[in-house]
Amino acid sequence: MKDEASKVSSSVLLSIDDSDPIVCPALWEAVLYTLTTIKDCWLHVNAKKSVFPKLSAVVREGGRGLATVIYPYLLPFISKLPQSITAPKLDFFKHFLTSLVAGLSTERIKTSLSECSAVVCAFFECLRFIMQQNLGEEDIEEMLINDQLIPLIDEVLKDPRLQDGQLFDHLAETLSSWETKADMEKDDKIAPNLEKVLLNFWERLSEICAEKIDEPEADVKSVLGVSSLLQVLQKPKSSLKSNKKIVKVRFADEMPESNKENEKCVSSEGENSEGSELMAEPPASHPCSDVISPLRKKPLEDLVCRLAEMSINYVNDQKSEQHLRFLSTLLTSFSSTQVFKVLLGDEKERIIKSKPPEIATLIQRNPAVQFLYQKLIGWLNEEQRKEASFLVDILYSALCCCDNNKERKDVLDNLTEEDLKWNSVVQIIEKACSGSDKHALVIPWLKGDVLGEKLVTLADHLCNKDLESTVSSESHFSEGWTLLSLVLSQHVKNDYLIGEAYVERIIVKLHETLSKATKLSEAENNDSSVSFICDVAFHYFSSAKGGLLLPSSEDLLLTVFQLCAQSKEKTHLPDFLICKLKNTWLSGVNLLVHQTGSTTDKQSTFLHLSALWLKNQVQSSSLDIKSLQCLLSAVDDLLNKLLESEDTSLLGVYIGSVMPNNNEWEKMRQSLPIQWLHRPLLEGRLSLNYECFKTDFKEDDTKKLPSHLCTSALLSKMILVALKKEAVLENNELEKIIAELLYSLHWCEELDNPPTFLTGFCEMLQKMNITYDNLCGLGNTSGLLQLLFNRSREHGTLWSLIIAKLILSRSVSSEEVKRHYRRKEGFFPLTEGNMHTIQSLCPFLSKEDKKEFIAQCIPALLAWTKEDLCSINGGFGHLAIFNSCLQTRSIDDGELLHGILKILICWKKDHEDIFLFSCNLSEVSPEILGVNIEIIRFLSLFLKYCSSPLAESEWDFIMCSMLAWLETTSENHALYSVPLVQLFACVSCDLACELSAFFDSTTRDTIGALPVNLISEWKEFFSQGIHSLLLPLLVTVTTGESKDTSETSFQNAMLKPMCETLAYIPKDQLLSYKLPARLVAGQKTNLPEHLQTLLNTLAPLLLFRARPVQIAVYHMLYKLMPELPQYDQDNLKSYGDEEEEPALSPPAALMSLLSTQEDLLENVLGCVPVGQIVTIKPLSEDFCYVLGYLLTWKLILTFFKASSSQLRALYSMYLRKTKSLNKLLYHLFRLMPENPTYAETTIELSNKEPKTFFTEELQLSIRETTTLPYHVPHLACSVYHMTLKDLPAMVRLWWNSSEKRVFNIVDRFTSKYVSNVLSFQEISSVQTSTQLFNGMTVKARATTREVMATYSIEDIVIELIIQLPSNYPLGSITVESGKRVGVAVQQWRNWMLQLSTYLTHQNGSIMEGLALWKNNVDKRFEGVEDCMICFSVIHGFNYSLPKKACRTCKKKFHSACLYKWFTSSNKSTCPLCRETFF
Repeated sequence: MKDEASKVSSSVLLSIDDSDPIVCPALWEAVLYTLTTIKDCWLHVNAKKSVFPKLSAVVREGGRGLATVIYPYLLPFISKLPQSITAPKLDFFKHFLTSLVAGLSTERIKTSLSECSAVVCAFFECLRFIMQQNLGEEDIEEMLINDQLIPLIDEVLKDPRLQDGQLFDHLAETLSSWETKADMEKDDKIAPNLEKVLLNFWERLSEICAEKIDEPEADVKSVLGVSSLLQVLQKPKSSLKSNKKIVKVRFADEMPESNKENEKCVSSEGENSEGSELMAEPPASHPCSDVISPLRKKPLEDLVCRLAEMSINYVNDQKSEQHLRFLSTLLTSFSSTQVFKVLLGDEKERIIKSKPPEIATLIQRNPAVQFLYQKLIGWLNEEQRKEASFLVDILYSALCCCDNNKERKDVLDNLTEEDLKWNSVVQIIEKACSGSDKHALVIPWLKGDVLGEKLVTLADHLCNKDLESTVSSESHFSEGWTLLSLVLSQHVKNDYLIGEAYVERIIVKLHETLSKATKLSEAENNDSSVSFICDVAFHYFSSAKGGLLLPSSEDLLLTVFQLCAQSKEKTHLPDFLICKLKNTWLSGVNLLVHQTGSTTDKQSTFLHLSALWLKNQVQSSSLDIKSLQCLLSAVDDLLNKLLESEDTSLLGVYIGSVMPNNNEWEKMRQSLPIQWLHRPLLEGRLSLNYECFKTDFKEDDTKKLPSHLCTSALLSKMILVALKKEAVLENNELEKIIAELLYSLHWCEELDNPPTFLTGFCEMLQKMNITYDNLCGLGNTSGLLQLLFNRSREHGTLWSLIIAKLILSRSVSSEEVKRHYRRKEGFFPLTEGNMHTIQSLCPFLSKEDKKEFIAQCIPALLAWTKEDLCSINGGFGHLAIFNSCLQTRSIDDGELLHGILKILICWKKDHEDIFLFSCNLSEVSPEILGVNIEIIRFLSLFLKYCSSPLAESEWDFIMCSMLAWLETTSENHALYSVPLVQLFACVSCDLACELSAFFDSTTRDTIGALPVNLISEWKEFFSQGIHSLLLPLLVTVTTGESKDTSETSFQNAMLKPMCETLAYIPKDQLLSYKLPARLVAGQKTNLPEHLQTLLNTLAPLLLFRARPVQIAVYHMLYKLMPELPQYDQDNLKSYGDEEEEPALSPPAALMSLLSTQEDLLENVLGCVPVGQIVTIKPLSEDFCYVLGYLLTWKLILTFFKASSSQLRALYSMYLRKTKSLNKLLYHLFRLMPENPTYAETTIELSNKEPKTFFTEELQLSIRETTTLPYHVPHLACSVYHMTLKDLPAMVRLWWNSSEKRVFNIVDRFTSKYVSNVLSFQEISSVQTSTQLFNGMTVKARATTREVMATYSIEDIVIELIIQLPSNYPLGSITVESGKRVGVAVQQWRNWMLQLSTYLTHQNGSIMEGLALWKNNVDKRFEGVEDCMICFSVIHGFNYSLPKKACRTCKKKFHSACLYKWFTSSNKSTCPLCRETFF
């Protein structure tokens, strides 16, 4: 090594500025090794010219990114330098340290925490080394302190980024080492020198600190720097360790996260967060901070006092916020009486007199307390002050100066009672919660009575809101709520901040206020305390632990839950408050369910009381749909929370608490209105022989849901939630709840005309997935079925129907059903429950099972006394079961049926007074009514299903009984409001209808099997008797005042069978029947009086609200329509040619009805654009209006079709004048569907023409309701078809005059769906026509849509070809020429034009147009001259001959043509000779 000394020295030392990160660590190791081992290394290189400048450059540049590598080597490096190299020492060290400080100010170092720390650490290490080596040399000491250390501190105070490099900590450590050495060294020279250095340092430090603070607008960064420096000097951090071997590279653009966070903290808080953390740390972690050296204590205290005095002066004189914040930070670290004395200065005590003695004494004795009262309270209470957190720190500093907790409590109690605002109290408590040391200072005050009572009073004030509505009081209001929220939600060591008794009292106040919320309006609640109470309660529940939940807080929780579970209409709370309340109670329940301990449910007052409240709510019958919805929604949230509990039985117990007992269920079922029975009675599914009906829903109950519905809905919702987690339910509760829900749902389903609130209830359940299918899928079907069987056997009625529903929906096999009732004998003797059960089971039993039941019934029908015949276990009950079996078409034994019929004939002989023939039903018992209903029902079923012939005596019994029962029905119409009487009327009319249908369907083949005179007796006596009873009854029933006239109403149940029977009335009976006269004054008519009365009576019923009446009236009037035109035909001469445009009204009764209907339709459809399809809800009021309107038009068109050509011309002129047809056509294009095809045709073969509403005839059935949605669309299409067929010219006229949009819609629809049908029918009618023309033959070609007419007379042959357009009949029919022999061209053209005119303007078929044209040509050949206006013999519209002759030229004209001539020319001269026409 010695041999290579020169090479090594030069190569190593001259490479000292190498900045390669890989080479650098090894290089510096080599440098130190070289200096250590080669003693004369400096002889081989020029240190001052070559090495030091390079080193200086590297250091000035901050190590060029390698500070963490290079700087730890600087101290060993300078320690190895010989004095000869470093001479003169002062300049060398000054230059070296200046370079170091310069490196610290580079941007790279400032942005990298690790590099900055490395530079600072190296600086202080070198500084201490140089001081140690040169102690006693004043010039070097002064240079180190005055020129290096103090300027560096000054620079760092201005730039917070440099403070992160632990500079203040290194400074503190450096001072500590000097102080320790000065104390320990016995050498006379070292200790004084160090003391002198320290004294110099403190003097210079004091100057730069004072300089920073002693400015009116002190720099924020500098002030923060000073406070940080003083805090560190007061309590330095743990000893710093120098890890010289850790090598890290950090680039200039890196910014450590902690640096950013600290910057953020410093700039936003106004005090150094680090310092406050230090205060919170236990002193044990700072072994060097327990005892501060006297060498530091005195100058530090002097500096603090000096800075405090400066700051307070600026605060007093200029109200400097910055200096006040600095003072706060200063006092946090230096809370001593000496500092407070300085802050008080010469001010005297001014407030002692007004204070209690103990406080006055304390103020006199303790400067900190005096400062607190004289200065701090004033600053805290300043109105404009927004942020006072740092002032609260001063308050805590003052409290630290008190001798004991009692003094602190006395001061805080006094301040709370008199001086402090609520905002300050909030901040004091917040600070107490931020650290254990501060909390320890104020525990007695927080737990004390003064604060507790003050908070309770505050809660009372806030809840009652008796503060004046000023800006300040509003902020006071908000601060008060913040304070309450804080003291309730903050906990220390699992205990409340304030006394538990006061927490309890505050919660009671909140609870009381919430309880009053429902009495306020929504506007008042908007401004009330409820929102704040929600916030406070939410924070309380969110932060509380299980053990902290007080009894009063559970009451509060219950009230909040109740407010959420009730509808807005009841609570009057706005939406935002409801949302807050919900979050509040959910947080409370969350706390409850996560409590530890297995007996939570028993201990929880909330769960117990909420279950009772829910039970009471649903059983009180005070809920509407909205209220129930809110309740179910709240319960859903509650149960989902309970599911989170570890206690799996909790939910089951809760549901059990809400579940009513058997007596309560029975009471709720009995309170349900009994109208549900109407439909099962009518349909024969159940039989009854007693009156158990209430009239209707009560007026005041029209919105309130029955309690049974609410209870079953609630419990169903609960089990749906519970079974998500397979919660255990006891005592078959699942089956019981499902059964009760089925009862509710089936009750709603059976109602014949449910109120809207019930349909809304069912829709709500559907949306909430509370459906029959969902629930049945959860339970055991077998267990449920057994429960239902037991209840059905016991109670019957609705339970029996539910069994049928369950079997049907769950597809239960007959074997499974049989298993539940085992022996059929068990159903006998009959009770109501047994009878209803059998009736409901009938559709699901096998034939053998039914035969066994029938076998049980037949012996029972044979021998009964009069009383027994009417009882359930007698004739009534057994016949009812027999009827139920017969209704399912399971009895095909003709002998058996005849046997039953003979039994009934025997009953009539033995007990004729039981048969209600022509009697007053008001005195008849329900039992007798019941047995008559079953007898009549049997006879109807007998006629329907018995195929074997009847004897004459049997026919007599059936028909005579039917007529006698019908008389009873007719005579007792005033009693139809009694359900059993209504049912009696229904079955009586049913029997009449069955007989009418039977005789109506007889053919020549079937007549042979009937007794000889039966048909004639039926027609002459029985049929006439039926209609002579029912027609007046129809008039009576429909003119009575009824609240509800809809066909679904039970009050109108007998309308269906009665109207269906009336539809069978023969035309001759209708024409001959004379109703009481009903004539209208001024009504123009040619009809005889009895026919006009019939029309005037029946026609208005087309507007009756019940569809059966409308259809029956239509069927009756339809039979009359073809007979009416003849009466106008007989009076046709009175509508002669004298009138310019003669018109004749169709039947006046129909036209006046049509006028009323047009007004109604205008209200329904008037606002809808033509072409937009309107869907009419079946059986609605609009449905009846539209149905009546379309049926009226069908009658008018039927009447029109039956009229002669001349009459049609007059009627069509009338329709044109009234514009009724135009209105009809507009309405039709709002009612006809866009695609009028039958739904089932889509599956048919594609090569077949699809069935449409135009190809299929509409069957207007009274009983059939499944096709109701298609009634109006199909009827509209039917009317349009008839209109096009019978009034083509008028439709064409309307179409051509309509606007373009309507024109296109009509053309497109007609071409696509109607034209083909009409063209085919027109061509077919020509082909199949039996009409013969003398001298003219007509042929048709279906494929080309052509009709060929050949007219021949003598030697003249005319052949015309009529071509139907693709949009027939809208487009014009074209007439083309065929053969022409012996006719002049002009005459030929005239005749072609005439035929075209006739076909275009006449409202009839092609055959009728051809007949008219032929008649015209015949007249021409007979010598009748053409009218010289239209060049035709017969007028194209009214079919008249030219009769008006000019007296001058003797030419004759049509009167209609002359009228047009006079009006268009404005002259009254002859068109030919121009002479005045007389």
